[in-house]
Parts: sequence; C-alpha cells; structure tokens
Amino acid sequence: MSSAETPSIVIAVDGTSGSGKSSTSRGVAERLGLRYLDTGAMFRAMTWWLLREGVDVRDVEAVAAAAGRPRIDSGTDPLAPTITVDGTDVSVEIRGEDVTAAVSPVSAVPEVRALLLQLQRRVIGDGGIVVEGRDIGSVVWPEAEVKVYLSADPDARAVRRAAEQGGTDVATTQQSLLERDRIDSGRATAPLTMAEGAVHVDSTHLTLPEVIDRIVALAEQAAAERR
Repeated sequence: MSSAETPSIVIAVDGTSGSGKSSTSRGVAERLGLRYLDTGAMFRAMTWWLLREGVDVRDVEAVAAAAGRPRIDSGTDPLAPTITVDGTDVSVEIRGEDVTAAVSPVSAVPEVRALLLQLQRRVIGDGGIVVEGRDIGSVVWPEAEVKVYLSADPDARAVRRAAEQGGTDVATTQQSLLERDRIDSGRATAPLTMAEGAVHVDSTHLTLPEVIDRIVALAEQAAAERR
C-alpha cells in the first residue's frame, strides 16, 4: 500500500510513555509515504518556552495566561521531524530532563490543550498522516480511520527509555514513567485512555518492525474496506 492508495488516511497512535510510539509512528509513516506528527513534541515545546520565560509551570493560571504567546510549528517529515518555537529549532532542547520533568503539569492545563488542539487539527486536516500522542483517537481526531493504543509492560518501557537517554538508571526511569502515566491518566482534560474502536498493540515482546507491520496491516485493511 502507498500514500496514493490512502491519500487522506489518518492513523492515530496513542499510548503510554516509553511504549515506542515515536519510532513506530515514524516507521509507519515512512513505509506508507505519509506525513508524521508528534503531538507530544508540541507540549514539550510549550513547556520549554515557559521554562525559558521563567513561568512557574505549577501555577495553572500563569501557564494559561502565557500559553498564547509562543508560535509553535511542527514539521511533518517522518525522516526529519522538526519542532520550532518562534522560528527557533528546539528539537534537542525539548528532550532535556528539565522539560521532561515539567511537561505533565503543563499538558494538564486546559488552555494549553485547547491551543495546541487547534494547531494539531490544522495539521491533521489534510489527511495522509500518522499522528502520535495520548488523546488522538479519543479527542483530537476521533474520526481517524485507524486507531491504535500502544503499550508495553513497565520494565520493558523503562529499559527502552533509559537506553534512549544514554543509559540512565532503569529503576529511576521506570518510576518517572509510571508517575507520568498517573498524571496523564488522571487529568480532568483529555486523559490518557484507549479510544473507542482502537486496536490494542502490546509491544513488550515485539520488535519494532513487527509493531510497524501490525499497524501497516490495519491501514491496509481500512483502505480495502473504503474501496
């Protein structure tokens, strides 16, 4: 299957931190010739900007008041995804420990979610895209033709994330991931949840190519049903 066969398909990949959403989503987009959007990077970019501006990320009112100021733009090339704030590339900076520690409270602020939701829907609107996040299939784009909820057991997620971060302590990483899950699942606005109609894919014992194959197969099935 190619993008010519599914020019407007939207594939929503939601799931827990460290379950492989980014690598999987980029791989699926590359395989199918589709665009790619990392919505989590948008929240990280907002968090990076707030920290740089000295805004207290635990102060909901202060975050809400400031959130409309930065201009955040996401590139959609799966081979070279970009994220800029006011024209500055922050792809590296948003992966720092300070941003990682602060992104959950920022993501829970309704005004932040509303602003970024508009941006996300604007990018998704033309279709032909794989979108990863935590509420894509449930809130951002419920009409997605393919909805996937990607998960893995905590041990596997911690090992993967620690390796990504250059060999950080696995136990500490696992604790951080579980705390992120707790916050994201318990927030009042757009909590992390498996969307209605989503297919659950547990990546614990699967290789990355195997996970990509499963989602590509779901896209092929959706395309066949539409023809």
